Amino acid sequence: MFLVDDSIENGEKKKKKKKKSKKSSDDALEASLEQTAMVVDSEGIVTPIVNFSQLSVPAELSSTFAGFKEPTPIQACTWPPALEGRDVVGIAETGGGKTLAFGIPALVRLINSESKNSSKSGKSTVSTLVVAPTRELAIQTHDTLTALGKPFGIASVAVFGGVPKDPQVRMLKNANKVKDGLTTRIIVGTPGRILDLMQEGACDLSEVNYLVLDEADRMLDKGFENDIRNIISSTKPSAERQTMMFSATWPEAVRRLASTFQRSPVRVTVGSDDLTANSRVEQSVEVFDDERSKEKHSRVEQMLARQGYSVGAIHGDLSQPQRMQTLENFKNGTTGLMVATDVAARGLDIPNVGAVVNYTFPLTIEDYIHRIGRTGRGGKSGKSITFFTGNQHERALAGEFARVLREGGFDYEALKKFPMTIKKKEHSAYGAFFRDDIPVPKGPTKIVF
Repeated sequence: MFLVDDSIENGEKKKKKKKKSKKSSDDALEASLEQTAMVVDSEGIVTPIVNFSQLSVPAELSSTFAGFKEPTPIQACTWPPALEGRDVVGIAETGGGKTLAFGIPALVRLINSESKNSSKSGKSTVSTLVVAPTRELAIQTHDTLTALGKPFGIASVAVFGGVPKDPQVRMLKNANKVKDGLTTRIIVGTPGRILDLMQEGACDLSEVNYLVLDEADRMLDKGFENDIRNIISSTKPSAERQTMMFSATWPEAVRRLASTFQRSPVRVTVGSDDLTANSRVEQSVEVFDDERSKEKHSRVEQMLARQGYSVGAIHGDLSQPQRMQTLENFKNGTTGLMVATDVAARGLDIPNVGAVVNYTFPLTIEDYIHRIGRTGRGGKSGKSITFFTGNQHERALAGEFARVLREGGFDYEALKKFPMTIKKKEHSAYGAFFRDDIPVPKGPTKIVF
């Protein structure tokens, strides 16, 4: 997979052209909200925030919106109930601005909280917890919340695997101390590392009253359900806690989790409950006869470098510091191309990525949709180009791939040479015989004779 930054070429930033003004921001957002389905409980209808001026937040937070024309649909519809302190479930496509959707209410809650001096009582100062499925997403969310909280003396700590625990343990143990005018009020992390630190006594979540589960479907797919339940049980009870859950899909497992830990949540669905491709991404496919799937990421990177391109790579064989440096180089324009495996398929929000090239087709259609979602973010448009060879693995996905292209209004004629069957979705444990309309047991049942 290639990620191409359209404002950068060989490490040099291009001059951006001014675009002609279109409709007013309110009209544009209202048009996009026509495709937004909202499900609310019986307490009333939520009025979306269609303009940033309607959002009553401190001026330091308002400055965050500089450069954005209007709220995204998921932000417009989740901010009102979230700012009222209600639990929220947000179902939205990739690149919809979910971090600010839960980040702004989190900061407002922290700013208005009177527990800033809780360190005097010896209690933990951490009252906001964000759980994410991957290291990259956790770091990205941590960076965003750190920038939001700095003007208010609010700090965030990121905890994730792949790096030594000792520095993270030290940061958590010093959370109650004021350093450089900042007090740690937020923890962002991956489930495994959070639980590991909890078991060591280094991570105290007893004062957490604002909880975010980001990409909940992905965490459940990766087998984190038990970890998530253990983590949630260590926070304040649901009656004293506001819980925000965001997901790309709304399967039975996510519904079950929401019903267990949320109180009459407002559910906002942007688009469909099923995973759908970002409508702002133009999709195209090129069918080849060669087995390019045998090519390795290192060979692709080297080939591009020999052609004179400024290129970096990110994959599982690299250490976490190396991966972070590659991402930073791509973000700041040192490199204009990045070759990546599926470690970069989810969660990464890098501005100005103009195109995604799927050099090899991913293992699942869900991964394809998340891959192309690295472009077309924040209301911008993007393009994806996918190379498809029709080998044994790809051949089985041709029908589902064609369906995604057809639903987006894109040409799939080249795929018609392959079987157009759509494979039944399989459960990781129960295979093709799994039925998602039947509740799955939470654990083993003891049988007494």
